[in-house]
Amino acid sequence: MTNSSTFGIKSFGAYIPRRRMLRSAIAAAHAWSHPSLKGLAKGERSFCNWDEDVITMAVEAGRDCLRGLSSSDIAGIALASTTAPYADLNNAMVVGAALSLPTESSANDWSGSTRSGLSAVIGACRAAGDDVLVVASEQRSGKPASAQEMNYGCGAGAVTIGTGDDVIAKFLGAETLSVPFINSFRKAGERFDYGWEERWIRDEGVSKLIPGAAKRLLSRLNLAPDRTIWFGMSGGGAGADKLVAKVLKIAPEQVLPDLQAQVGDTGTAQPLLLLISALECAKPGDIILIASFAQGGEIAAFEMSKPVPATGRCGLAGSIAKRIEETAYLKLLAFEGHVELEWGMRAETDNKTALTQLYRSADQILGFVGGQCSSCQQIQFPRMPACVNCGALNTQKPYSLLDVPAKVQTYTADWLQYTPAPPLYVGLVQFEAGARVLMEIVDVGPQGIDVGTPLEFAFRIKEQDRMRHFDRYFWKAVPVI
Repeated sequence: MTNSSTFGIKSFGAYIPRRRMLRSAIAAAHAWSHPSLKGLAKGERSFCNWDEDVITMAVEAGRDCLRGLSSSDIAGIALASTTAPYADLNNAMVVGAALSLPTESSANDWSGSTRSGLSAVIGACRAAGDDVLVVASEQRSGKPASAQEMNYGCGAGAVTIGTGDDVIAKFLGAETLSVPFINSFRKAGERFDYGWEERWIRDEGVSKLIPGAAKRLLSRLNLAPDRTIWFGMSGGGAGADKLVAKVLKIAPEQVLPDLQAQVGDTGTAQPLLLLISALECAKPGDIILIASFAQGGEIAAFEMSKPVPATGRCGLAGSIAKRIEETAYLKLLAFEGHVELEWGMRAETDNKTALTQLYRSADQILGFVGGQCSSCQQIQFPRMPACVNCGALNTQKPYSLLDVPAKVQTYTADWLQYTPAPPLYVGLVQFEAGARVLMEIVDVGPQGIDVGTPLEFAFRIKEQDRMRHFDRYFWKAVPVI
């Protein structure tokens, strides 16, 4: 299928967790049993803090994508992931609620393969309907001492698909190939992927399947090799993208970085992150060709139609730059649930979530929407019947605090209160708009924080209910890097 209209990508956003584990630290921890891992010890990989998951990363990528846009214009959200936290709950719905999307917008989960991220993008483009937010988010975890543990990473990418004069990359067409070439799999209920031999994947899979499909797409679109084509491919292993590019006669300098040195392989999110990488460097008229290899593959082509407008988005490059270096391998194991540490009696609490209250206060809990008094204009959180300033009753109008500048007013680093990542930073957050809220502060780097430290806000897991296996989400303050 091809589409020569102005339908395509209108905006994009990305989120990479700040925590980056040096691969050399992982290799050093396993040197006694797996010295061969030293060969994979270059660079670093992203991993989630204990309070991050597919949903929280998707929210952050979606927020970045929607900067400069109105969430009320989004008619639907698609969330692609093979590691989403819930099997029988609409994960995309939770993301949409946190992004304050209209309640009448559709919410769909895409899964089943690491190619589902690009599949969701192609599906939205082929539908050519109202504006849709497509997010791919992955929390990948490998078995300790495996190559996957070294190579996998976590992250999320988001694009808004729609039509109009603000389309920055026009959708040209796509090619789909579905064959029983199984390069990796994970059975339902299992934690880790099982991957086949890398050379066989490259020589019998990638090199024989992807070039032919790409050539068919380029021929159908009448795109000659002399056009500037930015090419990226996920799922094929190290060097597979360069191999395919050589067959397609794409210059080596136009092959997008595979993100392995700084992030790792993020599964369903990888093709979207590669697409975003291209959008950040392409010029009008350039062609972007993104392939995702898994049980065949998906290939999509876009033409850059206009420069990317400045909206204040962080983007992929900005998110990669916001990093906290980690060398404590045990922290990676603990955050990914491979080891269970003894936290004492303070951790022995029942964290049952009142789903009734979650529903009644969804905009406040998930959307971080406070209130503004129509009498005295005082802003407060939470929204209450009485104004905290003038005492007027029932005068509160919704007021979002998400993007309001704020700073640390007071703080405490508590080593006694339970948290999976001690110490627990809690403090009063002073908003420029006037509100003052007691909040948890996370992702505090080695430099620490102080009174006056600028803050931004991130959607995170507030508490984990290990008895009923339901996570309570809320917003936390994060120091601005």
